[in-house]
Amino acid sequence: MAKTHAYAALLRGINVGGHRKVPMADLHGLVTDLGHGHVRTYLQSGNAVFTSDTDDEDALARGIERAVEERFGFTVDCLVRGGPYLASVVGECPFPAGRLEGRQLHVTYFSERVDPERFANVDREAHLPEDFRLGDRALYLYTPGGIGRSKLADALARSSVSKGLVATTRNWNTVVKLAEMTGEPA
Repeated sequence: MAKTHAYAALLRGINVGGHRKVPMADLHGLVTDLGHGHVRTYLQSGNAVFTSDTDDEDALARGIERAVEERFGFTVDCLVRGGPYLASVVGECPFPAGRLEGRQLHVTYFSERVDPERFANVDREAHLPEDFRLGDRALYLYTPGGIGRSKLADALARSSVSKGLVATTRNWNTVVKLAEMTGEPA
């Protein structure tokens, strides 16, 4: 009997500013129709948790991307990450997450490992007290005033940091909740 794995699908850029709308009930149905089990969605920002016998995260992501395009008529990038990885992102946070509000800490998930050289042109000193640290296929971003006012987040978005990569960002509350929902202790 094949082992079942718990995953979170992180869809990039849906339901933002009224564009690329994907109702969560429809996302739930789409993931269920792909044959995945125990499907649940979280918030309106494109998070779905599910189980699958497959251990190929990239294949799972491509399947969801194709299904979204077929059902909704637009392309969307998707990352799929397993429960153990999501728990490790929580556990390896270099910032004092327990003392911060969820809006002050974010994680950008990348489709692959990122070479620290990509960050060479980002002037970290100019953005203090905002800061970032690189993790395993993830970037931790500390923004004391929230990401909406963050000059560092703007600089990272404008830089070549994510060029050629799929990248999607979640606030700390969502990061922790997805780790919990995939059955891994956070």
